[in-house]
Amino acid sequence: MPLASRSPAMSDRADDGDGPDDDPEPAENISGGAGGGGEAVAFEPGDPGTRAEAVVDRLGDMYWQKAYGGRDGFECLVRTVLSQNTSDVASQPAHDALMDRYDGPDDDLAAALSDADQQELAETISSAGLYNQKSERIVALAERICEAYGGADGFDEFVTTGDPSEVRETLLDMNGVGPKTADCVLLFSGGRGGVFPVDTHVHRIARRMGLAPADADHEGVREALEAAVPEAKCGFGHTAMIQFGREYCSARKPACLDDPEACPLADRCDQIGVSPATGEVVDPAEAVGN
Repeated sequence: MPLASRSPAMSDRADDGDGPDDDPEPAENISGGAGGGGEAVAFEPGDPGTRAEAVVDRLGDMYWQKAYGGRDGFECLVRTVLSQNTSDVASQPAHDALMDRYDGPDDDLAAALSDADQQELAETISSAGLYNQKSERIVALAERICEAYGGADGFDEFVTTGDPSEVRETLLDMNGVGPKTADCVLLFSGGRGGVFPVDTHVHRIARRMGLAPADADHEGVREALEAAVPEAKCGFGHTAMIQFGREYCSARKPACLDDPEACPLADRCDQIGVSPATGEVVDPAEAVGN
Protein backbone atom coordinates (compact mmCIF):
# COMPACT_ATOMS: atom_id res chain seq x y z
CA MET A 1 0.00 0.00 0.00
CA PRO A 2 2.12 2.94 -1.24
CA LEU A 3 2.09 6.14 0.71
CA ALA A 4 2.71 9.67 -0.48
CA SER A 5 4.54 12.35 1.46
CA ARG A 6 4.28 15.23 3.95
CA SER A 7 1.40 16.96 5.68
CA PRO A 8 -2.38 17.33 5.20
CA ALA A 9 -3.47 18.70 1.86
CA MET A 10 -6.44 20.56 3.22
CA SER A 11 -6.74 22.66 0.13
CA ASP A 12 -9.75 24.85 -0.62
CA ARG A 13 -10.07 26.97 -3.71
CA ALA A 14 -11.88 30.19 -4.52
CA ASP A 15 -13.33 30.93 -1.09
CA ASP A 16 -13.61 27.29 -0.12
CA GLY A 17 -14.74 26.01 -3.48
CA ASP A 18 -13.01 25.28 -6.77
CA GLY A 19 -10.26 26.81 -8.76
CA PRO A 20 -8.26 26.15 -11.90
CA ASP A 21 -7.41 22.48 -12.29
CA ASP A 22 -4.21 23.43 -14.06
CA ASP A 23 -2.73 25.10 -10.98
CA PRO A 24 0.68 23.56 -10.34
CA GLU A 25 0.31 20.90 -7.65
CA PRO A 26 2.52 18.20 -6.17
CA ALA A 27 2.53 14.96 -8.12
CA GLU A 28 1.19 13.26 -5.01
CA ASN A 29 -1.57 14.17 -2.60
CA ILE A 30 0.41 15.26 0.42
CA SER A 31 -2.36 14.33 2.86
CA GLY A 32 -1.95 10.63 2.20
CA GLY A 33 1.66 10.18 3.20
CA ALA A 34 3.37 8.85 6.25
CA GLY A 35 3.84 12.40 7.56
CA GLY A 36 0.32 13.50 6.73
CA GLY A 37 -1.33 12.69 10.04
CA GLY A 38 -3.47 9.77 11.07
CA GLU A 39 -2.42 6.17 10.80
CA ALA A 40 -2.60 3.37 8.29
CA VAL A 41 -5.53 0.99 8.64
CA ALA A 42 -6.66 -2.11 6.80
CA PHE A 43 -10.18 -3.23 6.00
CA GLU A 44 -11.25 -6.81 5.61
CA PRO A 45 -12.21 -7.52 2.01
CA GLY A 46 -15.90 -7.95 1.46
CA ASP A 47 -18.76 -7.07 -0.79
CA PRO A 48 -19.28 -3.29 -0.92
CA GLY A 49 -22.78 -2.14 -0.17
CA THR A 50 -22.82 0.64 -2.78
CA ARG A 51 -21.02 1.54 -5.98
CA ALA A 52 -19.44 4.50 -4.19
CA GLU A 53 -18.01 2.17 -1.56
CA ALA A 54 -16.67 -0.09 -4.31
CA VAL A 55 -14.91 2.90 -5.86
CA VAL A 56 -13.41 3.92 -2.51
CA ASP A 57 -12.26 0.34 -1.89
CA ARG A 58 -10.49 0.31 -5.25
CA LEU A 59 -8.88 3.66 -4.51
CA GLY A 60 -7.72 2.35 -1.14
CA ASP A 61 -6.05 -0.59 -2.84
CA MET A 62 -4.35 1.77 -5.28
CA TYR A 63 -3.13 4.40 -2.84
CA TRP A 64 -3.68 4.23 0.92
CA GLN A 65 -6.12 3.43 3.66
CA LYS A 66 -5.81 5.75 6.64
CA ALA A 67 -7.67 6.86 9.72
CA TYR A 68 -7.16 10.59 10.17
CA GLY A 69 -7.14 12.84 13.22
CA GLY A 70 -4.71 14.26 15.72
CA ARG A 71 -3.76 17.51 14.02
CA ASP A 72 -4.09 20.68 16.08
CA GLY A 73 -7.48 22.19 15.30
CA PHE A 74 -6.39 25.81 14.95
CA GLU A 75 -3.36 24.93 12.86
CA CYS A 76 -5.64 22.90 10.58
CA LEU A 77 -7.89 25.92 10.22
CA VAL A 78 -4.99 28.24 9.42
CA ARG A 79 -3.49 25.74 6.98
CA THR A 80 -6.76 25.51 5.11
CA VAL A 81 -7.21 29.26 4.87
CA LEU A 82 -3.72 29.52 3.43
CA SER A 83 -4.54 26.91 0.80
CA GLN A 84 -7.68 28.62 -0.46
CA ASN A 85 -7.53 29.57 -4.12
CA THR A 86 -3.98 28.30 -4.58
CA SER A 87 -2.02 25.09 -4.90
CA ASP A 88 -0.26 23.06 -2.23
CA VAL A 89 3.05 24.00 -3.84
CA ALA A 90 2.36 27.64 -2.96
CA SER A 91 0.56 27.24 0.36
CA GLN A 92 2.88 24.74 2.07
CA PRO A 93 5.85 27.14 2.26
CA ALA A 94 3.53 29.85 3.58
CA HIS A 95 2.31 27.51 6.30
CA ASP A 96 5.86 26.53 7.23
CA ALA A 97 6.97 30.19 7.37
CA LEU A 98 3.97 31.13 9.53
CA MET A 99 4.66 28.30 11.98
CA ASP A 100 8.35 29.19 12.18
CA ARG A 101 7.56 32.81 13.03
CA TYR A 102 4.53 32.52 15.31
CA ASP A 103 4.50 29.05 16.88
CA GLY A 104 7.19 29.13 19.52
CA PRO A 105 7.62 26.33 22.07
CA ASP A 106 5.94 28.37 24.82
CA ASP A 107 3.45 30.25 22.62
CA ASP A 108 -0.22 29.71 21.95
CA LEU A 109 -0.56 29.96 18.17
CA ALA A 110 -3.97 31.62 18.30
CA ALA A 111 -2.79 34.20 20.83
CA ALA A 112 0.34 34.93 18.80
CA LEU A 113 -1.64 35.43 15.60
CA SER A 114 -4.33 37.51 17.27
CA ASP A 115 -1.58 39.97 18.26
CA ALA A 116 0.28 39.73 14.95
CA ASP A 117 0.96 42.77 12.82
CA GLN A 118 -1.13 42.11 9.75
CA GLN A 119 1.40 43.49 7.27
CA GLU A 120 4.14 41.37 8.78
CA LEU A 121 1.88 38.31 8.63
CA ALA A 122 0.98 39.09 5.01
CA GLU A 123 4.67 39.21 4.10
CA THR A 124 5.25 35.94 5.93
CA ILE A 125 2.55 34.09 3.97
CA SER A 126 3.07 35.88 0.64
CA SER A 127 3.85 32.66 -1.25
CA ALA A 128 0.24 31.53 -0.74
CA GLY A 129 -1.24 34.36 -2.81
CA LEU A 130 -4.09 36.66 -1.74
CA TYR A 131 -1.91 37.28 1.30
CA ASN A 132 -3.55 40.52 2.41
CA GLN A 133 -7.00 38.93 2.47
CA LYS A 134 -5.72 35.75 4.09
CA SER A 135 -3.76 37.61 6.76
CA GLU A 136 -6.90 39.58 7.67
CA ARG A 137 -8.88 36.36 7.94
CA ILE A 138 -6.28 34.60 10.03
CA VAL A 139 -5.96 37.46 12.52
CA ALA A 140 -9.76 37.71 12.81
CA LEU A 141 -10.11 33.96 13.30
CA ALA A 142 -7.38 33.98 15.95
CA GLU A 143 -9.09 36.82 17.81
CA ARG A 144 -12.43 35.00 17.75
CA ILE A 145 -10.91 31.74 18.94
CA CYS A 146 -9.04 33.43 21.77
CA GLU A 147 -12.24 35.18 22.85
CA ALA A 148 -14.48 32.12 22.59
CA TYR A 149 -12.12 29.30 23.64
CA GLY A 150 -9.22 30.96 25.41
CA GLY A 151 -6.76 30.01 22.70
CA ALA A 152 -5.68 27.18 20.42
CA ASP A 153 -5.87 24.45 23.08
CA GLY A 154 -9.46 25.28 23.98
CA PHE A 155 -10.45 25.35 20.32
CA ASP A 156 -8.76 22.01 19.72
CA GLU A 157 -10.73 20.48 22.59
CA PHE A 158 -13.95 21.81 21.08
CA VAL A 159 -13.10 20.38 17.65
CA THR A 160 -12.12 16.97 18.96
CA THR A 161 -14.80 16.45 21.62
CA GLY A 162 -17.72 18.67 20.64
CA ASP A 163 -20.81 17.47 18.83
CA PRO A 164 -19.75 17.23 15.15
CA SER A 165 -22.80 19.07 13.83
CA GLU A 166 -22.25 21.87 16.35
CA VAL A 167 -18.55 22.07 15.47
CA ARG A 168 -19.36 22.25 11.76
CA GLU A 169 -22.03 24.90 12.28
CA THR A 170 -19.66 26.98 14.40
CA LEU A 171 -16.89 26.73 11.82
CA LEU A 172 -19.24 27.71 9.01
CA ASP A 173 -20.18 30.82 10.97
CA MET A 174 -16.57 32.02 10.87
CA ASN A 175 -15.55 34.48 8.19
CA GLY A 176 -13.70 32.78 5.35
CA VAL A 177 -14.67 29.26 6.41
CA GLY A 178 -16.80 27.28 3.99
CA PRO A 179 -17.92 23.64 3.90
CA LYS A 180 -14.61 22.25 2.65
CA THR A 181 -12.61 24.03 5.33
CA ALA A 182 -14.99 22.94 8.07
CA ASP A 183 -14.98 19.33 6.91
CA CYS A 184 -11.19 19.22 6.68
CA VAL A 185 -10.87 20.48 10.25
CA LEU A 186 -13.36 17.84 11.39
CA LEU A 187 -11.46 15.13 9.53
CA PHE A 188 -7.79 15.96 9.97
CA SER A 189 -8.04 17.38 13.49
CA GLY A 190 -11.19 15.91 14.98
CA GLY A 191 -10.74 12.52 13.36
CA ARG A 192 -14.48 12.36 12.79
CA GLY A 193 -15.76 9.40 10.81
CA GLY A 194 -18.28 9.92 8.06
CA VAL A 195 -16.72 13.20 6.89
CA PHE A 196 -15.96 13.29 3.14
CA PRO A 197 -14.59 16.75 2.26
CA VAL A 198 -15.28 17.80 -1.31
CA ASP A 199 -12.61 19.70 -3.21
CA THR A 200 -12.44 20.38 -6.93
CA HIS A 201 -11.22 16.84 -7.71
CA VAL A 202 -13.85 15.07 -5.62
CA HIS A 203 -16.60 17.32 -6.99
CA ARG A 204 -15.60 16.53 -10.57
CA ILE A 205 -14.95 12.81 -10.19
CA ALA A 206 -18.03 11.91 -8.15
CA ARG A 207 -20.31 13.55 -10.71
CA ARG A 208 -18.38 12.24 -13.72
CA MET A 209 -18.54 8.69 -12.40
CA GLY A 210 -22.22 8.93 -11.50
CA LEU A 211 -21.69 8.66 -7.75
CA ALA A 212 -23.55 11.94 -7.23
CA PRO A 213 -26.07 13.87 -9.35
CA ALA A 214 -24.38 15.49 -12.33
CA ASP A 215 -25.66 18.94 -11.36
CA ALA A 216 -24.91 18.62 -7.63
CA ASP A 217 -23.03 21.42 -5.93
CA HIS A 218 -20.27 20.69 -3.43
CA GLU A 219 -22.73 20.12 -0.60
CA GLY A 220 -24.81 17.81 -2.77
CA VAL A 221 -21.77 15.72 -3.63
CA ARG A 222 -20.75 15.58 0.03
CA GLU A 223 -24.21 14.40 1.08
CA ALA A 224 -24.29 11.73 -1.63
CA LEU A 225 -20.86 10.34 -0.75
CA GLU A 226 -21.34 10.42 3.01
CA ALA A 227 -24.63 8.55 2.58
CA ALA A 228 -23.07 5.87 0.37
CA VAL A 229 -19.60 5.33 1.89
CA PRO A 230 -19.09 3.75 5.35
CA GLU A 231 -17.95 6.24 7.97
CA ALA A 232 -14.50 4.74 8.45
CA LYS A 233 -13.73 4.91 4.72
CA CYS A 234 -14.73 8.52 4.04
CA GLY A 235 -11.43 10.08 5.11
CA PHE A 236 -9.14 8.05 2.92
CA GLY A 237 -11.79 8.09 0.20
CA HIS A 238 -11.36 11.86 0.09
CA THR A 239 -7.55 11.85 0.01
CA ALA A 240 -7.26 8.95 -2.42
CA MET A 241 -9.83 10.43 -4.80
CA ILE A 242 -7.72 13.59 -4.98
CA GLN A 243 -4.72 11.47 -5.95
CA PHE A 244 -6.81 9.66 -8.56
CA GLY A 245 -7.87 13.01 -10.00
CA ARG A 246 -4.27 14.09 -10.35
CA GLU A 247 -3.09 10.85 -11.93
CA TYR A 248 -6.01 9.70 -14.05
CA CYS A 249 -9.19 11.78 -13.99
CA SER A 250 -8.06 15.33 -14.69
CA ALA A 251 -10.52 18.01 -15.68
CA ARG A 252 -9.46 18.44 -19.27
CA LYS A 253 -7.86 15.14 -20.27
CA PRO A 254 -8.97 12.08 -18.32
CA ALA A 255 -7.02 8.91 -19.03
CA CYS A 256 -9.97 7.22 -20.74
CA LEU A 257 -9.65 9.62 -23.70
CA ASP A 258 -6.40 7.93 -24.71
CA ASP A 259 -7.40 4.37 -23.98
CA PRO A 260 -10.53 2.97 -22.27
CA GLU A 261 -8.29 0.52 -20.42
CA ALA A 262 -5.93 3.24 -19.19
CA CYS A 263 -8.23 4.07 -16.28
CA PRO A 264 -8.28 1.56 -13.40
CA LEU A 265 -11.85 2.61 -12.54
CA ALA A 266 -13.28 2.47 -16.06
CA ASP A 267 -15.66 -0.33 -15.12
CA ARG A 268 -17.14 1.81 -12.35
CA CYS A 269 -17.52 5.05 -14.31
CA ASP A 270 -20.52 6.45 -16.18
CA GLN A 271 -18.25 8.89 -18.06
CA ILE A 272 -20.77 11.71 -17.69
CA GLY A 273 -19.47 14.62 -19.70
CA VAL A 274 -16.63 12.57 -21.25
CA SER A 275 -16.80 11.21 -24.80
CA PRO A 276 -13.78 9.09 -25.79
CA ALA A 277 -15.26 8.78 -29.30
CA THR A 278 -15.06 12.53 -29.95
CA GLY A 279 -12.51 13.59 -27.35
CA GLU A 280 -15.00 16.05 -25.91
CA VAL A 281 -14.92 16.78 -22.17
CA VAL A 282 -17.48 19.00 -20.48
CA ASP A 283 -18.68 19.53 -16.94
CA PRO A 284 -21.15 16.76 -16.02
CA ALA A 285 -23.84 19.35 -15.35
CA GLU A 286 -23.52 20.57 -18.92
CA ALA A 287 -23.75 17.04 -20.26
CA VAL A 288 -27.09 16.29 -18.63
CA GLY A 289 -28.41 19.79 -19.25
CA ASN A 290 -28.23 19.47 -23.02
